[in-house]
Amino acid sequence: MNLAYIPSPAAGEIHLGPIPLRGYALCIIIGVFVAVWYGNKRWIARGGKPGTVADIAVWAVPFGLVGGRLYHVITDYQLYFSEGKNWVNAFKIWEGGLGIWGAVALGAVGAWIGCRRRGIPLPAWADAMAPALVIAQAIGRWGNWFNQELYGRATDLPWALKITKGDEPGLYHPTFLYESLWCLGVAAVLIWADRRFKLGHGRVFGLYVALYCLGRGWVEYLRVDDAHHILGLRLNVWTAIIGFVLAVVFLVISARLRPGREDVVEPDRDADGPDGAKGAEGPEGSDGSGADGADKGSTEVAAARTAKGAAADLKKDAKNTPEKSAPEKSAPEKSAPEKNAEVKDADTEDAAKKG
Repeated sequence: MNLAYIPSPAAGEIHLGPIPLRGYALCIIIGVFVAVWYGNKRWIARGGKPGTVADIAVWAVPFGLVGGRLYHVITDYQLYFSEGKNWVNAFKIWEGGLGIWGAVALGAVGAWIGCRRRGIPLPAWADAMAPALVIAQAIGRWGNWFNQELYGRATDLPWALKITKGDEPGLYHPTFLYESLWCLGVAAVLIWADRRFKLGHGRVFGLYVALYCLGRGWVEYLRVDDAHHILGLRLNVWTAIIGFVLAVVFLVISARLRPGREDVVEPDRDADGPDGAKGAEGPEGSDGSGADGADKGSTEVAAARTAKGAAADLKKDAKNTPEKSAPEKSAPEKSAPEKNAEVKDADTEDAAKKG
């Protein structure tokens, strides 16, 4: 008989007076706050602005929760849509059931929207957040402990988990604890590798995906809860294999095409618009955004204003210039007899003066 084991909580919720606080939801909330706090520290260290991580998390977190729930409901549809089940339970996220694969995939979509609004590159933001995300996963896994779910095979090891609920109470592998410790180890490796090799352009995030999938594969292999199988392997094992391969391919290609790290992760927002975006088209250097786009736009605006002012001046001068008067009419030319008479009169007048 094994006298040493990890006990499970008698209830999956904590009552704060009349308000019930479910342990699963509490772990998710704590994980989100820790991720935003630590991610913000890493983002500032990379040259970003304080508060940017929180602003983008406003988009990433809701998308991630929806994506995680969708993945769980789709891959375990029999829990909600089979005979005798109530489909309404698919919306009860507080009772557990978030697939990390869907959370990361759809959460990345939300993060992309937030990064685009701020005018910053998504890969740089993802690199800063990768260790913070995996730490949040380590915290969130303890929600399975509160719900007494997702445990592994039966064991008599000193760290066995005692399950009191369900059809077969007993001692099992605490897979939630294995994954939690693995995630903390992944976070340590990511922080070290980022400092040692100056990773950039999404490679810290790619390394996170590869290492997490590597650990999730063997942890998933220990679990005994119901799951769909393909060629003898659980669906999540196949997902971990595919994720690992794609992450490794990305790391190799990215290192060859874009070595080094981004010099600027968040442009100066002093001259930006009210939403902090550099321009509608994208990152620095593209048309209508960034330093080059701003200089080009300013030059064009100044030239347009100068041309407009010159046109106005010309119009004003033309208005103030007086119109030329019509040329004076010359006296009609006299006829020859008239000219001879005038000459004769002049001669007579001169002769009189002499006499």
